[in-house]
Amino acid sequence: MSNDKKAGEKGGNPLYKRGFRFRVFIGLVMLIFSAFPLYKAFYQLHSLLNDRGSQAMWAMDKPLYQNIKSYATKHNVKPINAREDSVWKAIPGYNGLQVNIKASYEKLKTDGHFNSQKLIYEETTPHIHLDDLQPAPLYKGNPEKSVVALVFDVAGSGDEIPQLLKILHQEGLLATFFLDGNWVKSHVNLALMISDENHEIGNFGMEQKNLTELSHAQATQQLKNANKMIEALLDVKPRWFTPPLGDYDDQVLNVAYSLHMISTLWTFDGGALSREMPSSIARHISTKVEAGSIIRLIPSQSVIEALPTIIEDIQNKGYQLGTLSVLVDEGRVRA
Repeated sequence: MSNDKKAGEKGGNPLYKRGFRFRVFIGLVMLIFSAFPLYKAFYQLHSLLNDRGSQAMWAMDKPLYQNIKSYATKHNVKPINAREDSVWKAIPGYNGLQVNIKASYEKLKTDGHFNSQKLIYEETTPHIHLDDLQPAPLYKGNPEKSVVALVFDVAGSGDEIPQLLKILHQEGLLATFFLDGNWVKSHVNLALMISDENHEIGNFGMEQKNLTELSHAQATQQLKNANKMIEALLDVKPRWFTPPLGDYDDQVLNVAYSLHMISTLWTFDGGALSREMPSSIARHISTKVEAGSIIRLIPSQSVIEALPTIIEDIQNKGYQLGTLSVLVDEGRVRA
């Protein structure tokens, strides 16, 4: 029998037609039931998102939410960009502070009432940072940050270093020490004492030469040699540079910048007072210090005797003491 004839017989057979329809019906039923869990999951997800969106919109209309939002508008603090000042040269930036409205609402809604002490804050960063500025010396930190940095220039005998470190350790303070490369070479044990106490180490040149009187190549070699000496003996790569004798020009700034160091001077030169009476040193510093100050000191017996009073006076004014890195860090001061 030909295939065409068989097909014709099947097409005209009522039993065959009913069987075919039944198989189609069963297939559709199976398809519907297999798709139902997917539809149910989609429907539940869609409903959940709608509910959350409705809850968020509902929360925005609640008095508590509006109180938080209103408080944030009045009390948020904008970040401060780093900038170059006509007098103080490079000034680092400082983070802002804002209320996280949604997180604060979620925290306070269980209490059901507004409480400014329980708000959640987050810091906001400036758009311009210290590293974005052109090479310029740092004389002070951001005046909005209540931190003062003590820096010690070390190129002499170093006899006072153990006493100095003992005082800082007792006070729980870290400072920045600028070390002359030749001094590190000839006073390795003292240099290691400073480093082992986790104080910050800066580059004070290889020797006490006026770098402005040198060629670009000579000045570069001076700073490179000092860095190599410090890295080899102390395993520290200096981030900070202060010019020997305090003399600098654009060439010196650019050399330090090319070696990835920030040139630093000071707000108040206590080094000039190193041979005065301890009470005189402390009094001069106390009358000059302000938020962001960099206080330069040269280790001497008078400075050692004055240091506890200097620290106490600065802290009594409400300032924290820290390294240069702490001073320029954009993070806000924690109480």
